[in-house]
Amino acid sequence: MQNKSIIIAGLGPGAKETLTFGVMEALKKAPRVLLRTKIHPVVSWLDEQGVVYQSFDRYYEECDNFQQLYRRIAAEVLAEAEKQQLLYAVPGHPLVAEETVQLILNGARERGLTVEILPAASFLDAIFSRVGYDPNDGLQVLDGLSLRQRPPVPAMAAVITQVYSRFVAGDVKLTLMEYYDDHHPIKVIRAAGVPGEEKIVEIPLYQLDRLDWIDHLTSVFVPAKSGAVGNNRCNYPLDALVDVMATLRGDNGCPWDKEQTHETLKQYLLEETYEVLEALDSGDAHKICDELGDLLLQVVFHAQIAAEDNRFDINDVINAITEKMVRRHPHVFGDTTVKNSDEVLVNWDKIKAEEQNRRHEPQSLLSGVSAALPALVRAAKLQAKAARVGFDWPDYKGAVKKVKEELEELYTVIETGEREKIRMELGDVLFAVVNMARLLKVDAEGALTGANGKFMRRFQYIEKKAYQRGKELSEMTLEEMDCLWEEAKGLER
Repeated sequence: MQNKSIIIAGLGPGAKETLTFGVMEALKKAPRVLLRTKIHPVVSWLDEQGVVYQSFDRYYEECDNFQQLYRRIAAEVLAEAEKQQLLYAVPGHPLVAEETVQLILNGARERGLTVEILPAASFLDAIFSRVGYDPNDGLQVLDGLSLRQRPPVPAMAAVITQVYSRFVAGDVKLTLMEYYDDHHPIKVIRAAGVPGEEKIVEIPLYQLDRLDWIDHLTSVFVPAKSGAVGNNRCNYPLDALVDVMATLRGDNGCPWDKEQTHETLKQYLLEETYEVLEALDSGDAHKICDELGDLLLQVVFHAQIAAEDNRFDINDVINAITEKMVRRHPHVFGDTTVKNSDEVLVNWDKIKAEEQNRRHEPQSLLSGVSAALPALVRAAKLQAKAARVGFDWPDYKGAVKKVKEELEELYTVIETGEREKIRMELGDVLFAVVNMARLLKVDAEGALTGANGKFMRRFQYIEKKAYQRGKELSEMTLEEMDCLWEEAKGLER
């Protein structure tokens, strides 16, 4: 104890049998003991053992919300620790669903205080045992008081904590019903692992707030939604990459990484995107995997910068896109029926328009096509969006005719020598060519990328032959270069 500024100990789920010998010895020897709350089944037994402590229960009435409460408790623990060695005890395991502990750990690092964690059985351990669930199958632990800010992913089982009253249970129920059927089976557990006090019932979700025995020891176990997306487990979770990025951006991290902003990273995001496209064209699985990792790093980088400003973090990014994919695929996760992929796209645009309407955003069908996209990609997206509501040629023939028409108009304005008109008409030609490509089921961007590659190969062939002949390109005639071009063309056939 003498070498530690703070000991943080877990009191277990509630039964005195789950309290470890190490924790009990530390409680008896600590010169000062602080409890987050004495409203815990094991505390009466601590009284019998003569453990002297002070709790923070008075703050529960004085603070307006739990975030304020947790910050106040953590601040007082840290202030006390700077004066004397102490032990701070919390229900369950210190590192499981204990926000005060995380705040203390962060504050201790800033103050140069040392911290020792004394683990204990978590309430989660008791819940797993009672409901017969293996957490290796995937689990999310969610706070019932902030469920709207961090909602569940239905594909994964969840334990909802802080369901300490029927009022909170009602709010939790309404939030969960946005993601699960009203009759989705749940298990409500009170005082898990505490002999004589434990209570477990399985009920349909809509009955959650009808239980009259819900109190501060209550949690809710929500099984995964059958058929929901995301049941495939990943052996290498994203957390490791997130931790690496947080370290790189931390006090002792990398100077370059710490200097970056959303603005400075834009160029790298664009570069990595194009390198992924190049890898996809190569068909090299190893290269594709590697480049996708580089692109993912950019996503994590931007999320970390936002997290440092308390705007959002990587979990918000993942939750948002997961919810969006479920919401925009009602034919998979709901009762909507579609005949083909065309109807899927129509539904997608309709749902997206409804989302924009709720956010009071422009409702134009084309407003969601980013102006930052490469011009060819954006042209194709604009045309495809309009086509979904019938603004389109019946087949490619109309588009071919339009290309010819635009070429004639270009030829006409070229004769005038008016640069602005030439620029506009040339743009119309390119737009029409992209439309023709779309109707021919050809990706215009990919086709141009292929043409770029073909040009590079043939031109490099000319360079190689010129070198072998001891000539500079500038010394060769156009006829000589054209002849070599045709040779390179013939080799590709």
